[in-house]
Amino acid sequence: MKMSIDTEVKNRGWEFTAFTLEGAPAGLSADCFHLTAYLGDKSTSRQIRTFEETDGSYHCTIDPIYYNGDFRLTVRRGDSELVFSKKDIPLDDVHVKDLDKFEALSDGDVIYRLYTPAAFGPRPLIFFLHGGGECGRDNKLHMAATLGALKIAESYPDMYVFAPQAPGNIADMLPDPSVVFHNTFYTTTIKEGCGWQREYISKCCDVIRKMIADGRVDADRVFVTGMSMGGCGAIRAMSTAGDLFAACAPVCPSMMPDTYNILRSLTDAKIWVSTAYVDHTFFRHKYIVDAIMELKDRGNKHARLTLYAPEEFEKYGFADPDLPPMEKFTENHNAWVLTYNNEHGIMDWLTSQKK
Repeated sequence: MKMSIDTEVKNRGWEFTAFTLEGAPAGLSADCFHLTAYLGDKSTSRQIRTFEETDGSYHCTIDPIYYNGDFRLTVRRGDSELVFSKKDIPLDDVHVKDLDKFEALSDGDVIYRLYTPAAFGPRPLIFFLHGGGECGRDNKLHMAATLGALKIAESYPDMYVFAPQAPGNIADMLPDPSVVFHNTFYTTTIKEGCGWQREYISKCCDVIRKMIADGRVDADRVFVTGMSMGGCGAIRAMSTAGDLFAACAPVCPSMMPDTYNILRSLTDAKIWVSTAYVDHTFFRHKYIVDAIMELKDRGNKHARLTLYAPEEFEKYGFADPDLPPMEKFTENHNAWVLTYNNEHGIMDWLTSQKK
């Protein structure tokens, strides 16, 4: 028996919305399926919304489940019972709505997804850098686990969206997730060979340069954005290939000595940083504010900063005022949801810039 899953990328990331069970016994009914969603220590029963049987295959739509959590599907018939959970479903059997709008490609060490606009002639390009939890070599997780490249392509269908996947995996980079609450500015690092390192960013930028040389991309309208670890990658991109970009929009970028020093040195760059008033990396906004204020003091009239207020997060269903402080600060890390929904016009500003 084989199970596949349909997902859609929403503000909170991918949601499990339907499943197909192949090779199951004939004669099952919706009552034979029992589904529970798990997120941390919380569990919720989910209902089967529609139920179809075709030639021994069952297709069911469900109450959506946040797929960064887990689930348990129990199929009962008489005395027999079969159980599926997230670990039983290979990533190849997780289907993401609209992912087929992006072509899966590679260039040397760089694996990436590319959205190509239908418009004729050299087009603008948005270079999107995902967060730390989406590293890998599957060329899929970085498109689905959080709001990002799919949303950007939906909003700006006349532009290329270039979405590489950085190497590594979150378990190696962050074996103890609780450490993020204890890291300091000086102890925050990205493991060597993982994530958005300068060498890998440079290789990604070379792919863009080839597209410019081929006449596909407008050299004066290349933009870079990313969130969390990808936000710090976007800042590093301004150092490794600053001549390539018309503007940069880092979202809740990780702040460590090198990204702070790069940010405060961008005296001629068009840059708009957005983040929460405070998030799970408590010192993040302090160094971002310091760097942007220094840029303004040094005469950069194009340096902008948005610190999202609690009410702005609540508008998108984040940062419920009744949450305990630590959970609220973790929720606040979802600042990219606001930015990629174009709050304050940040994405419109980014994509209207020109070198």
